[in-house]
Amino acid sequence: MKPGAILVVDDEKSLRRVVQVQLEQRGHRVSTAENVAEALVELNRNGFEVVVTDLRMPGRFGLELLKDVRRLYSRTQVIVLTAFATVENAVEAMQAGAFHYVTKPVNFNELILVVERALEHSRLMEEVSTLRETLNEKYGFENIIGRSGALMTVLDIASRAARSSSTVLIEGETGTGKELLARAIHVNSRRKDEPFVTVNCGAIPKDLLESELFGYRKGAFTGATDNKRGRVEACDGGTLFLDEIGELPLELQVKLLRLVQEGEIQKIGALDPVKVDVRIVAATHRNLRRMAEDGDFREDLYYRLAVIPVTVPPLRERVEDIAVLVRHFWTRSLQKHGRDDLSLPDALLPLFSRYHWPGNIRELENVMERIVVLSRGPAVTPEDIPEFVRREQSLLDSLQIELPPNRISLEAVEKELIVRALERYDGNQTKAAEYLDLTRKTLIYRMEKHGIRKE
Repeated sequence: MKPGAILVVDDEKSLRRVVQVQLEQRGHRVSTAENVAEALVELNRNGFEVVVTDLRMPGRFGLELLKDVRRLYSRTQVIVLTAFATVENAVEAMQAGAFHYVTKPVNFNELILVVERALEHSRLMEEVSTLRETLNEKYGFENIIGRSGALMTVLDIASRAARSSSTVLIEGETGTGKELLARAIHVNSRRKDEPFVTVNCGAIPKDLLESELFGYRKGAFTGATDNKRGRVEACDGGTLFLDEIGELPLELQVKLLRLVQEGEIQKIGALDPVKVDVRIVAATHRNLRRMAEDGDFREDLYYRLAVIPVTVPPLRERVEDIAVLVRHFWTRSLQKHGRDDLSLPDALLPLFSRYHWPGNIRELENVMERIVVLSRGPAVTPEDIPEFVRREQSLLDSLQIELPPNRISLEAVEKELIVRALERYDGNQTKAAEYLDLTRKTLIYRMEKHGIRKE
């Protein structure tokens, strides 16, 4: 394995020397100290991944050194040596944060094995810390691209919400960056060093969703050959991101309500509930309030989730951000595909700003990658931009409405729009109402008003 930096602390000179030689033969860099005071000087002067210390030494004991190391050098692992192999000594050392203990007389093969395991653990902690720092840089609020007023309002609400433990409901169209905002809330919260677990409620089959969320006990059903932790339990202490919460079945909404209200879950097949500490951030592209009014989502759960509601604006309402996003995804796609030879003239940017982007930021990212991959170069031309982006349409054009020369009946237009929406969704009133930006009750009222039959 890769050589490590190790400090050996013991008042017995002969033991220090033998341990040093044994570890140096394995290629490690080893320093020694005969007491706690010397050890602290060495630790301050040089960085060590592992400290091997005796428990009983003149002056300050090794247990005091262990506590100092855990307080001042959190990634340094400590292995204690003791000739007093009692349960009490071992327990006290482990409770104080020791990685492991080895009894005297020392079995050097055992010690080398424990030291190298401690080195691996120390390096893993370093990697995790680096990864967390990278994630914090990547998912901080400052890295959400755009400076439009609409976006700044959202980021202001989200940044204040991050400092609390309140549940947050993020609403917005598909592709607007709801998960990115949820991650930013997590990494700017007190839970940033704990897990961030994502559950897409619409992507997991309904018959598997309960066990995925809450876990199960061995023997709870056919095939349950062992106990399983659910994602909620795996997230204990951290943030649980429930994406597409509007797709959660009604029968599971009751169990989620219990988690939100009581901080506990009921595993499948278990008699007793399990206490958990999770902060919930939920997201949906649907109108959850309207679903609650229509009885398609539990009203009590809705109000529990929407303690802090955040609505992410669609890209068409952030027109001033489009050019910045175009340049951001352009640069990223150039790097991804090695197209440093390709340029995007500023004169083409207005074409992107005029398009309405129904797929929002995700669609824009895909379009920029397509342009980078397919453009012949050396500069992008209008013909390289997808035709649907170049073609500017108004709402009336997309509806293909021709206004008559004399007058028009608004009632007739409303009736025709309702009929067409119902036809579009095969008579599904909930989807038709959502398409028309109405509640289902309002749609039914207007259908009765215009004499439109359900079938």
